[in-house]
Amino acid sequence: MDLAFTPEEQKFRADIRAWVAANLPADISHKVHNALRLSRDDMQRWARILGKKGWLGHGWPKEFGGPGWNAVQKHLFEEECARAGAPRVVPFGPVMVAPVIMAFGNAEQQQRFLPGIASGDVWWSQGYSEPGAGSDLASVKCRAERVGDKYIVNGQKTWTTLGQYGEWIFCLVRTSTEGKPQTGISFLLIDMKSPGVTVRPIKLLEGESEVNEVWFDNVEVPTENLIGEENKGWTYAKHLLSHERTNIADVNRSKRELERLKRIAKTEGVYDDLRFRDEIAKLEVDVVALEMLVLRVLSAEKSGKNSLDIAGLLKIKGSEIQQRYAELMMLAAGPYSLPFIEEAMEAGWQGDFPGGVPANAPLAASYFNLRKTTIYGGSNEVQRNIVAQFVLG
Repeated sequence: MDLAFTPEEQKFRADIRAWVAANLPADISHKVHNALRLSRDDMQRWARILGKKGWLGHGWPKEFGGPGWNAVQKHLFEEECARAGAPRVVPFGPVMVAPVIMAFGNAEQQQRFLPGIASGDVWWSQGYSEPGAGSDLASVKCRAERVGDKYIVNGQKTWTTLGQYGEWIFCLVRTSTEGKPQTGISFLLIDMKSPGVTVRPIKLLEGESEVNEVWFDNVEVPTENLIGEENKGWTYAKHLLSHERTNIADVNRSKRELERLKRIAKTEGVYDDLRFRDEIAKLEVDVVALEMLVLRVLSAEKSGKNSLDIAGLLKIKGSEIQQRYAELMMLAAGPYSLPFIEEAMEAGWQGDFPGGVPANAPLAASYFNLRKTTIYGGSNEVQRNIVAQFVLG
């Protein structure tokens, strides 16, 4: 295993860094570096900039319009984007559903859906979780009944991230109740503008409506929107979740936020406190260890080995690191991190009380929001069981 980057890879990194510096809008970068709210326009503006360059689908092979980068190049691209303050690419289209369409969709579906994903013009949402089916996705009850050349969909999805912006949603739906629960699930693409689709925002502790409920009331979906075979959706879902959990590790964002933590600690005068420095050091060791684990995955992919077997481990460690840096930022600012006013969050303004600085305004919101990381994408408790079964047998 060689974790050093080659001269060619270092040149690739420099080229990416120069392009991002020239093309990333300064107002978006400012928001990312200061944890301010990103609007739909902010996220889609950056997606379209990447799409125009052909890099929104940076993990795609050339045959589907991607750059055909290897695993190391993809990592370097993501690292340079995070370092520069680029928004994290909304993954539901280019990272999640696109690989499923490439692997299991037919040629007509690939021609129909992939261009809109690659350009950033079509916003996709994910319809997996339900009130009674979160980490246990095999329990989905949202029903799709085939009637002629259509499916009639009834049921509910929940925790649909950014679903209020969605134009299309990929869903796991139950098409059979016979046999094991996993054998009766299908993978369906649904136009969210269809009659009978209702999106209801869920307001979270930090004031955002980042997640939503999505209801389906006799929604008609053409059978041509079925990916692969009926009742084979569990196979496609596992393929997608491997990509999602690797993506959730998000070590590059953690590296950027570690530097932000140090800036906040210095501003608040706690950076020289040895006990606090110990906590930062322990976090930095964990970030470096996670990066080494990611590089091991890349090394395996480079040599043609299957690296997705430890996706759960990446998810566990990455999510815990995200919660830890948010907690340490709160501790660094102390009582100045507590005031939470939505308008202050929006404006990057902390208020007119002694000691408050603008950088503290988003801290409480980020802390509350990141409590989700050890739950979504398969809760960490479930992921530990999966890792244990795979490693220990």
